[in-house]
Amino acid sequence: MNSKAARLVVVVGAVCLVFVLTLNAQVQTKTSTTSQAPTSKTTVERGTIVYVSGNDLVIKMEDGTLRHFNNVPDSARAIVDGKEIGIRDAKVGMKLEKTVTVTTTPKTVTTVQSVTGKVWQIMPPTSVILTLEDGSNQQFKIPKNQKFNVDGQIVDAWGLKKGMRVSATKIVEVPETIIQHQQNLTGSSPAPPPPPPADQPILVVEQKALPVEVAQAAPPAALPKTASALPLVGLLGLLSLASSFGLRTARKSR
Repeated sequence: MNSKAARLVVVVGAVCLVFVLTLNAQVQTKTSTTSQAPTSKTTVERGTIVYVSGNDLVIKMEDGTLRHFNNVPDSARAIVDGKEIGIRDAKVGMKLEKTVTVTTTPKTVTTVQSVTGKVWQIMPPTSVILTLEDGSNQQFKIPKNQKFNVDGQIVDAWGLKKGMRVSATKIVEVPETIIQHQQNLTGSSPAPPPPPPADQPILVVEQKALPVEVAQAAPPAALPKTASALPLVGLLGLLSLASSFGLRTARKSR
């Protein structure tokens, strides 16, 4: 509750009276509530799960801040990809979105208390004793500086007389504000990793061993079939002749 507003009216015949009373069965109480137009405010927060272990959860918000939610209850629920999950189903990489709607409804609670009786005794300026309809007497406190209208004349508590019939009504209006919170938590699972590339033919260069050529001495060229050993014999004879000629020359020079 906030502040209290009280509107008090008391009638003595044609007399107005305000009172503070001790309640009993003779005091009738009626309470009513009137509501004004509600107002709503919606906020949306988004983040990504970066750590989860047991009932502990860390979410990185859109602005880069980290929020640690310790001991998340098992009863907490979120709708992720259209399915209801709990904290045990949370995964790193899940994106969460919390929508909070706060609805404020101003209300006024009006309480009306009324009593009827005859003035049995007046103790101005603080109280009056009334004889109620069941024959019992009850004392009521009179607010300070209260004025009364008796047959068109304004008097204070001193103007009340024994035997006057009193109908007293106390109206108390109390403003209230009803605040309702509605929260929805939704999300989406992290995107799956990209699939491996489709099988493609790979060009494989097949290397074959090349034959190694081993250099070999060429065989002696065969003599033409028309050739004979006669030129070779002549060459040897010529060499022998030259050698003997050289020897003779050497002897003469001695």
